[in-house]
Amino acid sequence: MNSQQSEPRVFIVHENPDWLPPLLEGFALEKVAVEEIVLTTGAIDLDALPRPGIYWSRLSASAHSRGNVQTKEFTRALLSRVEAAGERVVNGTRVVELEVSKVRQHSLLRAAGFDVPRTIAVFGTAELGARARELDLPFITKHNQGGKGLGVRLFGSYDEFDEYVASTRFEEATDGITLLQEYLVAAQPFVTRAEFIGGRFHYAVRVDISAGSFELCPADACVIDPVTGQEIAAFSLREGLDNDPLIAAYESFLADNGIEVAGIEFIETADGRRVTYDVNTNTNYNPLVEAQVELPATRALARYLGSLLRERYPAVATG
Repeated sequence: MNSQQSEPRVFIVHENPDWLPPLLEGFALEKVAVEEIVLTTGAIDLDALPRPGIYWSRLSASAHSRGNVQTKEFTRALLSRVEAAGERVVNGTRVVELEVSKVRQHSLLRAAGFDVPRTIAVFGTAELGARARELDLPFITKHNQGGKGLGVRLFGSYDEFDEYVASTRFEEATDGITLLQEYLVAAQPFVTRAEFIGGRFHYAVRVDISAGSFELCPADACVIDPVTGQEIAAFSLREGLDNDPLIAAYESFLADNGIEVAGIEFIETADGRRVTYDVNTNTNYNPLVEAQVELPATRALARYLGSLLRERYPAVATG
């Protein structure tokens, strides 16, 4: 290993290169030394110390949908080793467990006092039909290890759901856990995604859901349907939330759970609720929204991670 490779830097731990270009541009503009650790295949020398730096985990719960079925265990192993060696990890092992379990997210959000959707977690398929009948119609399904709208479907009748479960169209969750959840009707056809960097609110995104899409990933690689070429969802900046009590409550929630970078999604319903339904800890940023703000999130994130790097390694060179 040469001396340049040994210099401390920010390590981005991830498995999907399609999401990286805007983030890498932010690091370049902020002149922060960065290197990717791509956890698709490889090995870990358990007798060697990890390289010095700031390790930023971007594990995605949808990694398996891109064929990266080993990534979750690879990430758990790598971050456990790095933490044990005393290196600084952003969104570490505790956050990894939150990212890959909507059951855990739901439980922690409810315990923190947030309004969350009525949800039943079903293990296996034998009880899906019976448990679905405990929810009012219509209802939705989703995967416990989700992201990208995996397993999200809307059902208007129990018979329709029974037929789906018995068919070859049924999408079995990678961990065998299917969530049955109340269908929330928005007061206006949009949901909100609040972005946090360093545990602090950066901006909020209004996501147009008038087309009925459940695919809310804001990255360029997500918003265009590869088959039809049509836009899946429309994203725009939502202003006026800086002093909202809900945002302050989210910041407290993130601090309590060791989450430093996240996008939290909520819906304002027709019956006056503000329901939080997702915590995304490998958040991406929409380029149209980024162009509307004074400090793009990609640069704010690089600036934050760069400050952690310089604080821990004062002599580190940037760029």
